[in-house]
Amino acid sequence: MAIKAERVPVREQDPKVRATNFDEVCLGYNKEEAMEEATRCLNCKNPKCVKGCPVGINIPGFIAKVKEGDIEGAAQVISLASSLPSVCGRVCPQESQCEGQCIVGIKNDPVSIGKLERFVGDWSRENGVNCCEKEEANGIKVAVVGSGPSGLACAGDLARKGYDVTIFEAFHEAGGVLTYGIPEFRLPKKEVVQSEINNIKNLGVKIETNVVIGRTITIDELIDEEGFEAIFIGSGAGLPSFMGIPGENANGVVSANEYLTRVNLMKAYDDSYDTPINIGKKAAIIGGGNVAMDAARTALRLGSESYIVYRRSEKELPARVEEVHHAKEEGIVFHTLTNPKEILVDENGNVRGMVCVKMELGEPDESGRRRPIEIPGSEFEMEVDTVIMSLGTRPNPLIADTTKGLEVNKRRCLVVDEGGLTSKEAVYAGGDAVTGAATVISAMGAGKTAAASIDAYLKEKHSK
Repeated sequence: MAIKAERVPVREQDPKVRATNFDEVCLGYNKEEAMEEATRCLNCKNPKCVKGCPVGINIPGFIAKVKEGDIEGAAQVISLASSLPSVCGRVCPQESQCEGQCIVGIKNDPVSIGKLERFVGDWSRENGVNCCEKEEANGIKVAVVGSGPSGLACAGDLARKGYDVTIFEAFHEAGGVLTYGIPEFRLPKKEVVQSEINNIKNLGVKIETNVVIGRTITIDELIDEEGFEAIFIGSGAGLPSFMGIPGENANGVVSANEYLTRVNLMKAYDDSYDTPINIGKKAAIIGGGNVAMDAARTALRLGSESYIVYRRSEKELPARVEEVHHAKEEGIVFHTLTNPKEILVDENGNVRGMVCVKMELGEPDESGRRRPIEIPGSEFEMEVDTVIMSLGTRPNPLIADTTKGLEVNKRRCLVVDEGGLTSKEAVYAGGDAVTGAATVISAMGAGKTAAASIDAYLKEKHSK
């Protein structure tokens, strides 16, 4: 039977409707659609898609189960490598990872691996499938700092191996960027994130919230006084960057991190909550990554006209193609090859506008992308009352500054070896705290790598 050239389409909310609500945009496959899409997989003997997955899911294996209609079997296959299938199926950049390596995609649409993973995860949740098998408890205590993707992946793998794992989370809700960063319309919190966190808890993992490592208690105290024999630092990269241009301290200028955190954790999307957030009538979002798209689409839903301001061309946008497509469908206006020079401030200290300059692209820079260059005399004013900076993030230095012997690089990221070991014995790290802001799935991969290293270290220690 010939492979269908086009993937099975995924149902979505109408753009005009979804631009006014925070309900999930993509509605996913039903069982019949998933089984039909699964028939497009060639079940390659040398599956390049698996090599493209940072956590190494047996992709042909789980898709073969979906094709047979054995969704519980597919869930069991995925669970051997990933604890967060419903999350990853929604937010991972499959087009540049697993689907980017799909052989079917050479001549046709690649197999919709992400949507199939999402379907399996959702079906498992709705049908009470339990993939929480674990080894006998060994009583060895391991601490995990941060309950984001890397911390959850590390904690889940260690718990399965019988370790006594405690996660320490600075916020009042677990989930890290899954909870406070990614908007509800892309990743539902209660149905999806909380459910997958509960799966981790069902393995015996304890989560202590409102604990700021480096302030409430230090890494050294966890080891010396609390009896933890190994620690994984997955504290993320939550420190925002700004441009350093005039007017940046005005009322109405905010980082995308803070904006999205207030909307998600403080429920600004719910009219019954009185969230302290500046909504504004016209919002400019500076940047072109996924976080910029999230902030722009969130501002739109809260009632602002919403503009993306990006200094390179649309071709260089680092955001996922799907996110850019959805943003345009919803009415986000893109000002590419445009860069802010100054934020204009009124007599009350509020944003009243922004001076921008047009750009052109020169030779490639160290990132491999063509360098943006100002076009002389092209300055113009943009009428806005809110400016949201989405220029990347870096790790908070608190943990490094309060831990003896913990090496960081010039970007204040923790330095680790290939197994995730830091410069301090028994202390491992991974995810954005090591790499700077990156993807959910790469953070999970780092957490899994560190879990394997911690397991090997502790087994060797206790065999002596």
